[in-house]
Amino acid sequence: MKKTLAVLLSLSMAATALAGCGKKEDPAAPASEAQKTETSAAAGTEAPKEEEKAEDKDYSDYTIRIYSNSNSTERTTWLINAAKDAGFSISIDDNSVISGDTAAIQAANENKDGDILFGLNETRWSQLVNGKYENLSVIDWTPSWSGEVGEYAYPGKAYGLVIQNVLMLYRNDELGTNGQELHFKHWSDLVDCGYTWYRQNKVGGTTNANINSAMLYSFIDPSSPAGGVSVDGWKMLWKYCEEGKSGGDDYKYGFDPLNKGEVQVSTFYSSSLYGKIDAAAESSDKPLLGTMQPENWALVDIDDGTYYIAEYIGILDKADRTEEQTEAVKAFAEWFGSADVQAAWGEEFDSYPCNQAAAAILYPDGIPEIYTLKNFALSKVEGTDMTYAEYVAEHSGEWTNIMTNLGFYWADANGAAAEPQWDSLDWATLTQAAAQ
Repeated sequence: MKKTLAVLLSLSMAATALAGCGKKEDPAAPASEAQKTETSAAAGTEAPKEEEKAEDKDYSDYTIRIYSNSNSTERTTWLINAAKDAGFSISIDDNSVISGDTAAIQAANENKDGDILFGLNETRWSQLVNGKYENLSVIDWTPSWSGEVGEYAYPGKAYGLVIQNVLMLYRNDELGTNGQELHFKHWSDLVDCGYTWYRQNKVGGTTNANINSAMLYSFIDPSSPAGGVSVDGWKMLWKYCEEGKSGGDDYKYGFDPLNKGEVQVSTFYSSSLYGKIDAAAESSDKPLLGTMQPENWALVDIDDGTYYIAEYIGILDKADRTEEQTEAVKAFAEWFGSADVQAAWGEEFDSYPCNQAAAAILYPDGIPEIYTLKNFALSKVEGTDMTYAEYVAEHSGEWTNIMTNLGFYWADANGAAAEPQWDSLDWATLTQAAAQ
């Protein structure tokens, strides 16, 4: 949904963070004349005149190499143009080159030419910060807006840009529960809810992985040889696949089957939800109605909450980069994560910023319900010193191997694998990648 942010920001905004790069302003201090000028520019009045921008530095002599999974053609085009207007030259692959968080970080690790990494999620960032990738490390860096992102930070290393979570939705009209409210204790209660549900059709993909992480949360067992998940958890996920409806790419991410009334419960990701509902009638004669005030759908009330991820930004330690070039990279990161730019990014692509100053700009009348749900990704896993997001990072490879080896996510019923003999499985082998 397009919030009315046109009054906030034009793409030709001046780089509001550049002049003060590296120093944090006192939020209680009165705005200087220069700050007032920048604010009026960000509000969409008119761009500062050249003499008013004299203190800003042009960094365009150095092309900043960016790796990201948040790189659809639309996002890439927007960012290249906005960065250019702010005095930066950037290079970023569009989604036809790099698709997904795994591909993005692997490409950065292999090519060893990156300056900035942004997007991904806590799973990948915890691996990066903890040194999993042999050719990648992030430099020490603390932007002026670091205090605005709250818990979404690896202090001194990487900071949150966009919050994303997975949601469980249901229709409450005659195509759904007929007014019955759905309440679960855990996400996994879906498989015993008595209604029809969507399930994704493949192991890979960030959104699919996040749904799996949400489904497995209540079955975590650090002592289990089955990838740190109880065998009952894998039985549950098998039932989720076996009895759920999948329609291949036509059902991608779960919005369409719910919108068409072909399932009663589904899963979807938070960014783009409102935009999808705004356009729901374009692809269904029985569409979902109402965005901020739902008319024929609702969120499943789940005691555990939901599995959030945050997409972060960090500055890579690139060999042979000069001090001046590193200054340009830091200035870009400072600019991109600033409240005005993140508000514009959020408005353009229907995403929710980690930067709370940006969120206040986007939602002056209050934060939407989908972003106020309890976040169990940052809950501590009992018996460990890890958050659940870190636990997922620790075991995600094993989970993918288990699902791949056992044949989860068949495309249609005709291709369904036989349910495993759970009591006789060799988990030590199943948690390893299949032999090529």
